[in-house]
Amino acid sequence: MITPPDGLPVYRVLTGPDDSAFCHRVSEMLALGYRLHEGPSVTFDGERVIVAQAVIWGEQQP
Repeated sequence: MITPPDGLPVYRVLTGPDDSAFCHRVSEMLALGYRLHEGPSVTFDGERVIVAQAVIWGEQQP
């Protein structure tokens, strides 16, 4: 597939609390064919840990 399915963008940043729902969202993107772009960013909002993970559509770069 040349472009992401369902009109999704080539580049996405997923954000949310560091919980199983966030992990499932990232896993779903990987299953669709996205790849991780660098490592996650993590912060604390005073109550919980918040994570951001960028994903990119396409082939792995060498």
